Amino acid sequence: MLSLDTANHRSLKKQWFLVIFSSSSLHFESVQGVSVLLLSGLTVSAVSMNVSPNLQQFFEGNPVSLSCVEDGQTGSVTVKRTRGGQTEECETSASSFGRWNGSSCTIQHPISSDSAVYWCETSSGQKSDTVTITVTDKDLILEIPALPVVRGSDVTLRCRKKNGGTVAANFFRNRTSVTDSKTKPEFTVRDVQQSDEGFYHCSTDRTDARQSWLRVTDPPPPPPTTTSHPPTKTTNVKSPFTSPSSPPLPTSNTPPPHPPCVSVVRLFLILLIFCLFFISSALMLSICRSRRTGNKPSVSMEMTTHC
Repeated sequence: MLSLDTANHRSLKKQWFLVIFSSSSLHFESVQGVSVLLLSGLTVSAVSMNVSPNLQQFFEGNPVSLSCVEDGQTGSVTVKRTRGGQTEECETSASSFGRWNGSSCTIQHPISSDSAVYWCETSSGQKSDTVTITVTDKDLILEIPALPVVRGSDVTLRCRKKNGGTVAANFFRNRTSVTDSKTKPEFTVRDVQQSDEGFYHCSTDRTDARQSWLRVTDPPPPPPTTTSHPPTKTTNVKSPFTSPSSPPLPTSNTPPPHPPCVSVVRLFLILLIFCLFFISSALMLSICRSRRTGNKPSVSMEMTTHC
């Protein structure tokens, strides 16, 4: 919030200015002697304000609670407001506004003079975004959120009478009808975008409600996601120096390889060849002995017969 006091700027004639950024145009609003310049933009603050109920307009006598939420700030946080060029703090003196109820500053019986610009402030000087609260003694208010609406969501505006019921009315944005001159008890802005920001109010045949500024903010960034990597599949890679016909090395659980089994047919052939070799050798030895004996057939015969 940017406030300019006449003590340093006499040409402003004791007026305070509330500055909020807008992408399209500048808007001025005067509420009970306070000139307001509203613009719309992205602000980053370490402390934020909550309003309960989340409304900008209240009938006299309907309580409103204001609480502060810190974000890593040290020190105490208090609720302040500015009206009529003066800044006040919640429950600091008998003349101040509200009463602390736990962590909330509650205005139990607000009156029209409680219409002001409110914000949270830490002891180190950090400030939240401002919230404009309007308290009226009229018979009609516009129910519009006090906190910014997240871009892409839906928001419903209602025209409510002092007796508690809603009433059919025309709804306007920047003084241009958004209901095609048709009376409705409520008006819903779907898929809210930055271009939907502006001053809204409702009107009946008898009276008009005060206009209030609808703020739009970007959605919070998504939380960081942790990606789990799939288990790595191990593959056996053969070394280029290993012979392709080499058998794998046995592990401690692998039994030693069995010796190669000799075929039965091959064994039989070996035995047959051995027998034939033995028989042929015996015949050759016998022939040689018979030639040595010469004319002794009887002996040869005897030997043969002996064999």
